Amino acid sequence: MMKVSAAEFQRNIGRYQDLALREAVAVTRNGRESTVLISADEYRRLKRRERQVLGLGDFTDADLAALEAARSPEAAKAFNSELK
Repeated sequence: MMKVSAAEFQRNIGRYQDLALREAVAVTRNGRESTVLISADEYRRLKRRERQVLGLGDFTDADLAALEAARSPEAAKAFNSELK
């Protein structure tokens, strides 16, 4: 990801808009990244992947029963050591 200061970004916004079509451009303020410019296509792709977080109250009784009945596949036991 390319990094550019806010002042440089303002002076050459067209250049950085063109660059953002190929790669993300991080705009910095006081040496820290404050915003990132990405292409509209990349933004839409990321929005499609956005997920909604639900609370227990959002689940039906059938959903909760299905979760309680779910069991991990036998092959998943190989990763139990990572939980310790």
